[in-house]
Amino acid sequence: MARPQHFGYFFARGFGPQAWGRDDWHWGYDWTRPDMYQQSVRTLEQAGLDLVIAEDAISLGNPATLDLRIASAYGGPKHDPLLLAPFLFAATERIGVAPTINAGITPPYLGARQIATLAHLSGERLGINLVTDVGSARHAGLDPLTHDAAYDRAEEWLAVVRRLWHSWGDRGYVGHVRGSDPGERDWHFADGTALDAFEHDGEYFRAAGPLNALPLAADPVVVSPGGSGRGLAFAGTHSDVQLALAPLTAEAVRAYRARIVDAAASAGRDAASIRILFVLKPELAGSAAEADRLVEAARHPSDADLQAIAIGQSSDLETDLLSLDLDRPIPSGYFGDHVSQGSIRGLLGDTPDAPLRDLLARKARKGRLSDRSGFVGTADELADFIEELGDDAHNDGFIFSGDLHPASVSRMFGDLVPVLRRRGILRGERAPGGLRQNLFDF
Repeated sequence: MARPQHFGYFFARGFGPQAWGRDDWHWGYDWTRPDMYQQSVRTLEQAGLDLVIAEDAISLGNPATLDLRIASAYGGPKHDPLLLAPFLFAATERIGVAPTINAGITPPYLGARQIATLAHLSGERLGINLVTDVGSARHAGLDPLTHDAAYDRAEEWLAVVRRLWHSWGDRGYVGHVRGSDPGERDWHFADGTALDAFEHDGEYFRAAGPLNALPLAADPVVVSPGGSGRGLAFAGTHSDVQLALAPLTAEAVRAYRARIVDAAASAGRDAASIRILFVLKPELAGSAAEADRLVEAARHPSDADLQAIAIGQSSDLETDLLSLDLDRPIPSGYFGDHVSQGSIRGLLGDTPDAPLRDLLARKARKGRLSDRSGFVGTADELADFIEELGDDAHNDGFIFSGDLHPASVSRMFGDLVPVLRRRGILRGERAPGGLRQNLFDF
């Protein structure tokens, strides 16, 4: 029997126009309504996934890239995923939901109270995808920070939020009703002397406790993205789930895991308290022959193909690539401090001096799962790959990525779930409890 793994789904467009630019759009769903998301998340729960993570970026980007980001709905518009979460919980029973929270613009007290409220309402199925996005600072009247300083701010934010979650301690909530005679009953709800009425005056935040929300049995699960050294250190020190981006080879996965495990050890944490889940976006085909055709068709991308990829990359990187010469390298220092180092590496790879045309063509090309040159293949080939990394790299699992659209979800999991279940890689049932229980029950 293969090693069981954990699985989640990242809807990378966030609470935005799912399937825009693809034929799935013609199903006619209204992306501003909850129905499409509810139908999709029910399918993911039935499939046995542990959690759904909702991307978010509150900003449309800097003025120079506005049109690039919205013309093809890459960077917006999108609504607040925290407000979508209750609709997803109402449609499901066990799966966890982790909307994105921006540690830069969300005051710690407000964030702690909203998160605690949704954690209670969901039966502790709520997690948070904590991001350090610095591009949105100007919308909140804040000064921009460097990449590493944004992580410093996120660490302070999380420390304050966790202190607020625990500000009732073990004795604050009493909840006693004594006496059988209604007229003589002693109603004692809480003990104010047991609460932590702290004052925090830090480098980035000022806040005071205690929190005006009941304590939780366990802290909500914290998910964090980020592939930089600072991001990996943050994950090892603070996160329950690392949303990992890395080349998906056994060697690379082992090396990536080792860095997070080392960071956890330096922080006095047990590595078993973190789940490292690698982002995976496969393209499944009904047969090996069909997969071969898809790969062959992508070997020689047209200029139009390259332009489409450049638009997407410009949106993700909040940097205009369309104005650059395709046949020259990207100028040194072209990306600002606010741009994710992981996203930059995702484009440049190991050849930062290559012409932009080559970088975009590399993004356009596809490879076969069967020979590990890419992620196009059949469900059985994908299951082979997943099983291999579980056995050879002791991988915790994967986060699949795509739109949260019924057609996308069904296409990705329709053939895959039975194969993974037969091999014992994908759970059939969840343990009772919330998101933390399901992530750490094996």
